[in-house]
Amino acid sequence: MIAGALLPFGTTIFSEMTRLANEHGAINLAQGFPNFQGPPELYRAARAAMDAGENQYSRSLGHPALVAAIAAFHEQQYGLAYDAETEVAVTCGATEGIAAALLGLLDPGDEAILIEPFYDSYPALVARAGAVARFATLRYPSFDLPRDEIAKLFGPRTKILVLNTPHNPSGKVFRRDELEFLAELCRRHGVIVLSDEVYEHITFDGAAHIPMAALDGMKERTVTLSSAGKTFSLTGWKVGWATGPAALIAGVQAAHQFLTFCAATPLQVAVAAALRGLDRSYYDGLRADYRERRDLLLAGLEAAGFRPVAPRGTYFILADFSTLSARGDREFARELATLHGVAAIPPSVFYQADPAAGSKLLRFAFCKTRATLEEAIARLAKVRGRSA
Repeated sequence: MIAGALLPFGTTIFSEMTRLANEHGAINLAQGFPNFQGPPELYRAARAAMDAGENQYSRSLGHPALVAAIAAFHEQQYGLAYDAETEVAVTCGATEGIAAALLGLLDPGDEAILIEPFYDSYPALVARAGAVARFATLRYPSFDLPRDEIAKLFGPRTKILVLNTPHNPSGKVFRRDELEFLAELCRRHGVIVLSDEVYEHITFDGAAHIPMAALDGMKERTVTLSSAGKTFSLTGWKVGWATGPAALIAGVQAAHQFLTFCAATPLQVAVAAALRGLDRSYYDGLRADYRERRDLLLAGLEAAGFRPVAPRGTYFILADFSTLSARGDREFARELATLHGVAAIPPSVFYQADPAAGSKLLRFAFCKTRATLEEAIARLAKVRGRSA
């Protein structure tokens, strides 16, 4: 029996498309996990932590070594100073951080503003908290912020704005003027920002990631989420963290302590070593490697008849398929996986106010090896002319 608040959300589309990929031998460009190894330093650090006895529960808010490394990293990277003891919370991946923040900060009847297309856990967790979601829509191909539309959503019951930049699935990196616009609305209405910035180190074409907390008057009202899984290509480790003012982190922790209590101790120690030890060349290489993969898949999609938008961040591409098929995105995604051997995500499930805005798009992940992408491109090249 499923709780009524979650019943409308069904099974996540990621599980559905990965199941199809496994059943039909399709290349999985649906789920955003790298199929290559992360930095070897992290594996060595994790083994050393286990050998040193770091195998029991850590402090719930995070292992002392990791929270100290996170605080130092954010100050060095962005000039944002956080108290390691009270203003950092380590969670079991950023998705648990999202859950802890929404469950710990929202009360029944509060309103949360979501920007669609959204990461699919956002509305489900808002609903589980008993709050009401309000939506503004980014639209293909520009994905510009709909300023008038979003301004109308702010009201006396608005508690949280959920922001995601760089943005999954569009690949948009919010510009400073867009962030300033949102920040001014939040300051005026006394609204908290939950800023999902897990792709902060994966940007292209000169796009600069700007943390919402770095804007004037926003550090004291922003909880920022980061992810070792995205930054170090270790999604299965499920180590994420939230930074913010002590009063808001206390809300995150109030839920986190009852959800998972703590993330895996030796993995926290290893991530701490990575944050302290990997220099700028690692992050430059990460962007360069992903830019090469992005450009390879963009060219393959265009050659196959799709109309992709070049992402300026993340490792996802949204591509219009309307010249290839008259079907909706879910039906075409199933056809692509079962008949053509490539799995992608139908993004209409990431919209609630206007699902039609995503009904002619598919999301492809390029966090894969070059060989995997080349094989996927070869399969996609056969789609043109074979779809009804």
